[in-house]
Amino acid sequence: MKIAFVGKGGSGKTTLSGLFIRHLAAAGCPVIAVDADINQHLGPALGLTDDQANSVPSLGAHLSLIKEYLRGTNPLIGSADEMIKTTPPGRGSRLLRIVDENPVYEACARPIALDEGSVRLLATGAFTEEDLGVACYHSKVGAVELLLNHLVDGRDEYVVTDMTAGSDSFASGLFTRFDLTFLVAEPTRKGISVYRQYKEYAQDFGVRLRVVGNKVQSPEDLAFLRREVGGDLLSSFGQSDWVRRLERGDAPALRTLEPANREVLELLRSEAEAAFDQRDAERYTAQAVHFHLRNAESWGNAKVGIDLAVQIDKGFVPATPSPATAHA
Repeated sequence: MKIAFVGKGGSGKTTLSGLFIRHLAAAGCPVIAVDADINQHLGPALGLTDDQANSVPSLGAHLSLIKEYLRGTNPLIGSADEMIKTTPPGRGSRLLRIVDENPVYEACARPIALDEGSVRLLATGAFTEEDLGVACYHSKVGAVELLLNHLVDGRDEYVVTDMTAGSDSFASGLFTRFDLTFLVAEPTRKGISVYRQYKEYAQDFGVRLRVVGNKVQSPEDLAFLRREVGGDLLSSFGQSDWVRRLERGDAPALRTLEPANREVLELLRSEAEAAFDQRDAERYTAQAVHFHLRNAESWGNAKVGIDLAVQIDKGFVPATPSPATAHA
């Protein structure tokens, strides 16, 4: 399953995505955590020190390796240099599995041992001094889009991505690469405005969006969210001494998280499973092709020097692994 967490900066989306990742790992699910936020705080949310988080390799720094591996023997792609962030897979492409051992994970993923279970962490990498004035952060998240286009996953396997804040997620087609998107909203006008903007932009692409309230301190806060969000409101995460301890640098065990808040995490998992059961692989592939053609016409063809439409393998739809082979 491919899950995204989005929301206004400071809404708590990184904290909640980290908690959801911990919850899944504790349940024995294979999990890849992806930090695609410009602020790169998911590692610390999973218990890493700042130094440990900063040492996680940047996906962007290994983009050539990623492209060469994913290209495989696909005859429609002449070289890795001809691949852009939206290049879709075809016959001969190498497809990633969450439980894989492959050169991409070896170079870029870092295992994190949690108090209950373990996960792999991938990171786009922080915005560097060399990027200032000459690069766009969305060029870094292009590696995530490429990976998700080439990833096949089963029902009890998870990729959980902490996305960049607000509507910046719409600067690429990455926002369509998920089975379910959780939008973390505070009970404030600014929090609701991000929700409305996200829903407006996403509605034409069939994005499944559920809202999780955060920093809800009173019945009035909850009533506000219900009034403004309506049926998109899934649940709300309450005040948490556990989270406060984590933010101070402690390492509290997940089993000590407040029972009501752990119930919220389980509700998120149930909602994710329901979304997976409604997955439409053909639509997912068609959307990848749609954004590939748009990027090709906008800038890709000029950059690479060929018509990138030739990379589309018509009729090819990557298959979802069967339950019997999901963890093979």
